[in-house]
Amino acid sequence: MPQVAYPPIDPYDHGWLDTGEGHRVYWELCGNPEGIPVVFLHGGPGGGCSAFQRQMFDPARYRILLFDQRGCGRSTPHASLENNTTWHLVADIERLREMTGAESWMVFGGSWGSTLALAYAQAHPQRVSALVMRGIFTLRRAELLWYYQDGASWLFPDLWEQFVAPIPEGERMDLMAAYSRRLTGDDADVQMQAAIAWSMWEGRTITLRAAHGTVMRHADPRYALAFSRIENHYFVNAGWLAEGQLIRDIGRIRHIPAVIVQGRYDVATPVRTAWDLHRAWPEAEFQLVDVAGHAMTESGIQSALLAATDAMARRLA
Repeated sequence: MPQVAYPPIDPYDHGWLDTGEGHRVYWELCGNPEGIPVVFLHGGPGGGCSAFQRQMFDPARYRILLFDQRGCGRSTPHASLENNTTWHLVADIERLREMTGAESWMVFGGSWGSTLALAYAQAHPQRVSALVMRGIFTLRRAELLWYYQDGASWLFPDLWEQFVAPIPEGERMDLMAAYSRRLTGDDADVQMQAAIAWSMWEGRTITLRAAHGTVMRHADPRYALAFSRIENHYFVNAGWLAEGQLIRDIGRIRHIPAVIVQGRYDVATPVRTAWDLHRAWPEAEFQLVDVAGHAMTESGIQSALLAATDAMARRLA
């Protein structure tokens, strides 16, 4: 039987981390204050946290820290790109670990969260007790081109037409750059049109079957603005990573217990990347979920992740 998420819980503590660089990062702690430390890294970048994400961990066994990455969710300033890079976020994770007093902690991340999990673990391997990741994304150029230039467009030609609609045909040879000009421009109407089109493309394609709630979240103007601006900002800058860096440097973390969960029909982050990571890191447990797309809410993905966090709780106890 598929595992179901743990019951909803509320944080027992929350606050804002002042980075000293113009950002205040919202954080919250849930579960057992004496439990196994774990940090949840949300997707996007720019996606922010949700209450459902707290439910991926046994609240009796885990002390769960969730935070909204710079510029999104409840963090301020909203949709800000200044001092907002992969390495700023890695530094924020370390600040939050120190704030909680954890010597090391489990890192849980999906989609962009898996990118950030790998970057953080490779920078601070001694601070990571375990890794659970899904929807593997490493920001290689081919991965970006597949989803934002030519690839996924062959599977969703009807939705692709809506994605490219804000961009004149003469600029469509580099859609990420064309979107960047609009998302960082001075015309608020143009910016919002681009933000919603970019956000909706993802919201409509990350589940195996259409999910109304996911689509509506991506259609919300406030959510879409931060999501699209930050995501595009990271992608046009290749995440401030060298090409293939996260798989190249996997040797730094091969000793860390890890589970990799991947949907067979994931269009946003196709299985090829997860397979490449699996080949480079054979010690990590690899689970390919046959009837699933990208989103954590898909039944097979959710069940595999819950099984992984339960197994890690037993291992780390």
